[in-house]
Amino acid sequence: MSVSKSTYITISLSAALLLGGCGSDDEASVNSGESNNNNSSEQSETRTVEHAMGETDIEGTPETVVTLYQGANDTAAALGVQPDGIVESWTQQPIYEYLRDDLEGAEMLGEETQPNLEAIAELDPDVIIASKTRHEDIYDQLSNIAPTVVGEEVYLWKDTLNIMGQALNKEEEADQLLADYEARTEHFQEQMSDELPIEAAITNFRADHARIFYMGFAGQILADTGFDRPEGHDDPDEWGIKLSSKESIPEADADIIFNFNSGTETEQIEATYEEWTSHPLWQELEAVKSDNVYMVEEETWNAGGGVLAANLMLDDLYDIFDVEEE
Repeated sequence: MSVSKSTYITISLSAALLLGGCGSDDEASVNSGESNNNNSSEQSETRTVEHAMGETDIEGTPETVVTLYQGANDTAAALGVQPDGIVESWTQQPIYEYLRDDLEGAEMLGEETQPNLEAIAELDPDVIIASKTRHEDIYDQLSNIAPTVVGEEVYLWKDTLNIMGQALNKEEEADQLLADYEARTEHFQEQMSDELPIEAAITNFRADHARIFYMGFAGQILADTGFDRPEGHDDPDEWGIKLSSKESIPEADADIIFNFNSGTETEQIEATYEEWTSHPLWQELEAVKSDNVYMVEEETWNAGGGVLAANLMLDDLYDIFDVEEE
């Protein structure tokens, strides 16, 4: 029987909480003269976290946490941490539906691309989790407020999990979440057996244009689960491309297409989608002719950007290919 999305998340969070008492002394430097075995030393333990903007010292286990991009919001929830402040989601505002139970009560600090620095300072956080993609220009200002740890690209969810595990003193929990994910991707490939590899493209329609996503968030997970990407779609340094005209549609050709639509302008997005997908070049795509185009959710295939979203995307793959969980 397949494990439901809500059940999987509950299991992962429960595992994280059970591991919550464990620390990683190997990767932390302890202040001299203090014992590792008493509460006072645990509170004063200092770790140096290497991240996209340098190194940051974090003391003890942060209690007041601020997360400034969607992947950090997701990862905090996965680690069993309730952030005191978060940025608003892109859709399903102010918090993605799959995260609402975990993040309810967090103060809204503005948009991911323009967080409210004054509101952040008022929270007096112990640590700020930011992203180089969004916050490189304000890193110094954030660091003046509180120790700030910065992820690389917002879609590099494993990097986010790694640095947040270190920063929040949750390394063992982070390691377990990654191990659980890897076990699921391995099981999926074993069950799919000779059906893989399948060449898969990821398309996206917006109010005024279309996109193809390369090795962004969803692309990495497809690679982890044994899918091939069309030629040119496997560039790890590019999120993807905007399609300049409908003559570019053949670039989406693949055995299977996963599509999600983005934005809040529902009518315009639907009109763009209908216009492009009714074009003769779209109708000639191999995935279209074989009826292998699947509509998926933007929040979990792109925007969520964390380990919980990654597992929800895996849930979709298990459902689409009728693969049973262990």
